[in-house]
Amino acid sequence: KNLHTNLSDFLDQYGISGLEYALQLYQNTHQKYICKTKKNISQINIYDIFYLEIQKHNITIHTQLETFQKYGTLANELKNLSPFGFIRCTQSCIVSLSKIKHIRRDDIILINDVRLHMSRGYASQVIIAFSQHNPK
Repeated sequence: KNLHTNLSDFLDQYGISGLEYALQLYQNTHQKYICKTKKNISQINIYDIFYLEIQKHNITIHTQLETFQKYGTLANELKNLSPFGFIRCTQSCIVSLSKIKHIRRDDIILINDVRLHMSRGYASQVIIAFSQHNPK
């Protein structure tokens, strides 16, 4: 009975979209990203990833506490991570929408105060996705 009351209260306050967002957030916090190289393999919680950047085919995965390296393409990484709220902000960088604090002109400021550049060609997509990603 307590669960039913809590669920009803939650739905009254946040609605169905709030419940969908909460379930998606819960699911995202439990999903793993596999970072595999020739010498080792690491599992990273997808929710811990702030952004990925690529130089040639060397991908750097940035989390709050550490960075990981792997070989690949950013297009492939985006295909795997876009269902979890990642979006391309430049030709060589994808960012987690949940880690964006705010957007100022052509800069994305993350919750850890890291500043990422946003290319003009990707700006409208990022701004729309960011505004839709953060429920009111």
